[in-house]
Amino acid sequence: MKTMLVTGGSRGIGASIAKLAGRAGYKVAVNYVKNAQAADEVVAAIRKDGGEAIAVRADVGDEGDVRKMFAEVDAKLGKVDVLVNNAGVLASRRVEDMDVATVTDIFRANVFSMFYCSREAVRRMSPKHGGKGGAIVNMSSVAARLGGLSGGSAYAATKGAIDSFSLALAKEVGAEKIRVNTVRPGLIETEIHEVHGGMNEALAKSVPLGRAGDPDEVARVVLWLASDDASYVHAAVIDVAGGR
Repeated sequence: MKTMLVTGGSRGIGASIAKLAGRAGYKVAVNYVKNAQAADEVVAAIRKDGGEAIAVRADVGDEGDVRKMFAEVDAKLGKVDVLVNNAGVLASRRVEDMDVATVTDIFRANVFSMFYCSREAVRRMSPKHGGKGGAIVNMSSVAARLGGLSGGSAYAATKGAIDSFSLALAKEVGAEKIRVNTVRPGLIETEIHEVHGGMNEALAKSVPLGRAGDPDEVARVVLWLASDDASYVHAAVIDVAGGR
């Protein structure tokens, strides 16, 4: 049985990925940083369906926390076979109003976290370190190519960084049986949009499919990328955005 670690797995898209992974037979590590109750609820849902799961608290923007998180998963579930770098935050502020602390926080949460977690995953997956390969799926956003919503320049910049890092990492570790792919969701009905005052109905209708997406629609793509069905899919960027 393979082990999957989902960062930011206590809510939204991350929670959907974790639950679907449990139903697919993975042992699931549900990472969270603040909301222990939400993480425990995801774990309980996985266990209710007959799966194996644990909640692991870690600020994935902190290098030390990431190391401890992977060590805990090693001890309780075994070495990670699939890493889903899903953790992230939004910021809504015009550039002239942006302060250093805000920029630092969003890059720390969205970009540094992905680097730290990918590094620990490669140290476990690569044959150079005694591993047998694995899969890494990085969560980007169509904001990387559209520029994001109003006040979202910093967020869009982090997602552009994720796209670039994913491609570079894929080239670096592909020959070591580690597949790296990127998913770019569009407008998805999750609480992360509360920073913009919630999902705007008019904006959702501007999507070519005429609606916002559901977290499960993103999760299914992530699970496919992690699976052997996608064994020759590498360095891909898949938009799950309804044509937006």
